[in-house]
Amino acid sequence: MKKLNFLLGLLLVSSSSLLAQQESMVTFYKNHLNLVNPAYIGVDKNTSIQTTIREQWTGVKDAPSTQALSFMTSLKDEKLALGISFIRDEVFVEKQSFITIDFAYDVQLNEQLHLLMGLKAGGNNYEVNTQGLANYDVAPDPSLTPISRFNPNVGIGFYLKHDQYYISLSSPKILNTERAKNEDGFATVATDRVHYYLSGGYTFELSPTFDLVPTMMMRYVNGAPFSTDFTATTVFNETFHLGATYRTDKSLAGLAQIKISPKMHLGYAYEYSLRSALGRANGSNELFFQLKF
Repeated sequence: MKKLNFLLGLLLVSSSSLLAQQESMVTFYKNHLNLVNPAYIGVDKNTSIQTTIREQWTGVKDAPSTQALSFMTSLKDEKLALGISFIRDEVFVEKQSFITIDFAYDVQLNEQLHLLMGLKAGGNNYEVNTQGLANYDVAPDPSLTPISRFNPNVGIGFYLKHDQYYISLSSPKILNTERAKNEDGFATVATDRVHYYLSGGYTFELSPTFDLVPTMMMRYVNGAPFSTDFTATTVFNETFHLGATYRTDKSLAGLAQIKISPKMHLGYAYEYSLRSALGRANGSNELFFQLKF
């Protein structure tokens, strides 16, 4: 049984490390940037609801899954913006739910350049449901007790907006929090580290009806390698978006987005991992939907 406890703890560490490095990782990061940067809610000066659903490694039981939903609106003077974000991550016996209220303030630097500053405040509920693990002892194993923990947190973000480009820098959770880890063969508690996100993009107007938009998203957490997405998207008549993403974690993705109406946007992405260690795992599917008011 001690061996089983050790394997459980090791699994928790591995899956926690995976979630930590890929926290809020979505292919449509440019469209749902407020998940990691609260300043983004003041960019469009409108009211909208957006959702992202990501199912990773389809065909693998209990593979990572992410659901995100957010709301944003500008206040009367359009200098202030208010938003709400909800993210739920699941993998194997772990579940996390992060809900926040976002605030953003817009400072106009010149006619074309704006600096938005954002604050994110909320909390993360972390759960480990050990009842889903096999236990071959007659008596219950005390080391397999379910874990549930709520941690308040705050985040900050900055977003530099120009008519042709943007630069985003943020840390959505700046407080160290605790979650499960393995210690001497038992599931105990470990500390999450602060994540940093740097993103940017530029719009090349190749013709009156055709744009090329390269973007990137870099993620960093101390103790883990950088993870960066490089994306190139073509835009036709501001209606159809077709693009591809390469992630330095060794994956490729294709994405498409369509403006169904001026108030409704729908996107789909399919990601394929280049890592042989995943074996028979299929690709990841991601759906993005936005409704503007």
